[in-house]
Amino acid sequence: MLYNNTATHIRRELLVKVASMAFRGTLTKEIDRIPFEMIPKEKPSIRCCIHHDRVVIKYRLMAMLGFALEKESDELRPLSSYAEEALDRVQVEDPVLTVIDEACSACVQSHYFVTNACRGCVARPCVWNCPKKAIQMIHGQARIDASLCVNCGLCQKVCPYHAIVKVPIPCEEACPVGAISKSPQGKEQIDFSQCIYCGKCMNECPFGAIVERSQILDVIRALQSNKPVIALVAPAMVGQFPGEYPQLVSALRALGFHQVYEVAHGADETIVREAKELVERIHSGETFMTTSCCPAYTRCVGIHVPELKPYISTTKSPMLYAAEKARQENSESLLVFIGPCVAKKGEALQSGMVDYVLNTEELGALLVAKEIDIPHCEPALILNTPSACARAFPIVGNVSQAVGKKVRELAAELEVKPFVVDGMDRQNIKLLRQMVKTKPEGNLVEVMACQGGCVAGPAVINKPVAAAKKIEDWIRKGTLQIKETEPVKVHS
Repeated sequence: MLYNNTATHIRRELLVKVASMAFRGTLTKEIDRIPFEMIPKEKPSIRCCIHHDRVVIKYRLMAMLGFALEKESDELRPLSSYAEEALDRVQVEDPVLTVIDEACSACVQSHYFVTNACRGCVARPCVWNCPKKAIQMIHGQARIDASLCVNCGLCQKVCPYHAIVKVPIPCEEACPVGAISKSPQGKEQIDFSQCIYCGKCMNECPFGAIVERSQILDVIRALQSNKPVIALVAPAMVGQFPGEYPQLVSALRALGFHQVYEVAHGADETIVREAKELVERIHSGETFMTTSCCPAYTRCVGIHVPELKPYISTTKSPMLYAAEKARQENSESLLVFIGPCVAKKGEALQSGMVDYVLNTEELGALLVAKEIDIPHCEPALILNTPSACARAFPIVGNVSQAVGKKVRELAAELEVKPFVVDGMDRQNIKLLRQMVKTKPEGNLVEVMACQGGCVAGPAVINKPVAAAKKIEDWIRKGTLQIKETEPVKVHS
């Protein structure tokens, strides 16, 4: 589903309201008014009534304050009370996603449906090819008996008029690992022991019922404290906002960040270490190694494809190397990673090396709340720039290209064959399982949970193609250029 929709606009408007109130110091006094301001009496309701709409707004705000809605114990507790607790919070906690029960529409079970485009043709391939004899012709049109149908989809494939459609449950359909299912009450629920935090469900739910537990209030509180706060900026962020990267750095400093680190410096460290590791593995007789940058992928392997775990690089992600450097140089600082990824919140919590994580929308809300316009910011002076290869990490295929290039510098006799798994879906997870038995077509396997790379993360605000082009233009303007390498096979 396209990210530009009503649910997204509501979420962003609420984030700006929360950020504005927090910066003004009026959050506990004003937050209870937000549902009534967003859904006034004269406004047509989206759901059954304005009272239901207001309740959903309340729960969205609770998630933005950082609370897990599944743990709610008092429905009458006001938002101001939650805000007070959030302002006193010492640390954030897992899980990073939560479900707004009141927003979930309890979608009907996924099934196939015959539309009125059915012509009742003579051939009747749907009837002939149904393995369970679940289709009959009634009054000149095909009808599916739901009690017999096994949702194999053959009828849809063979219908010459495309008259049979699949009616999915969007979040369940989007989840590549089957972590979402219906509760006994018919609402969707997430099994967090199976969830990989890819964020696909969050974007696919048309009702916006699955949301992140935001850390925006924790970051604002940190910026208002006496401690220095450092921003770790993912290279994907360059493609998300108007203006140039040096202007983004100035905007972050205007927000109150003490220093800004390019996570691409951490990517340079990842490139070197993964290249050395691949050389060692090949020399020891191993047939392939996968990259380890994407936390949704590594979490997926840990939970769902454990047999592949020995083949994952032991190298840390760029975020963690950037955090290590920031900690060494500023031991008393708070670290805030900024990127378009949900899974980074899980990685930050697990590693303990990053204090908070902001997604793209949350950073945008902070900038709007403080009335900071990036294109109007004076460009900051960037003294130490990472390599072009590192800055290109958020575009699919470039991680394996960069590592492969470094391998050739270290061991020219080795042949590096990159193979890219572009996007985590059920088909590609099957492919990952097969790799251990059949071996992939390449010896350096890059896996990205988001199809297209980090530029297509679950919290992006710019179209992936446009974001990738902006990053490529940014790289071309630098002193280093990405050199052409051999074609990379991409499986998507």
